[in-house]
Amino acid sequence: MAKRKMWLNELSLRIALTLSNLSILKTGKAKAIRFSTLAAICEALNCQPGDILAYAEE
Repeated sequence: MAKRKMWLNELSLRIALTLSNLSILKTGKAKAIRFSTLAAICEALNCQPGDILAYAEE
């Protein structure tokens, strides 16, 4: 989002996801994400899933 100079509010409006749900995703507190949501985020940010996701062992 920083590279695209986009605020969380703008992304929320573009992908039709509530600000609170998007915030949960951004902070890493989400347990899962729908493929449709991931696709919408990637389309809005013009990126690939690997650009925003990382695997981390618990």
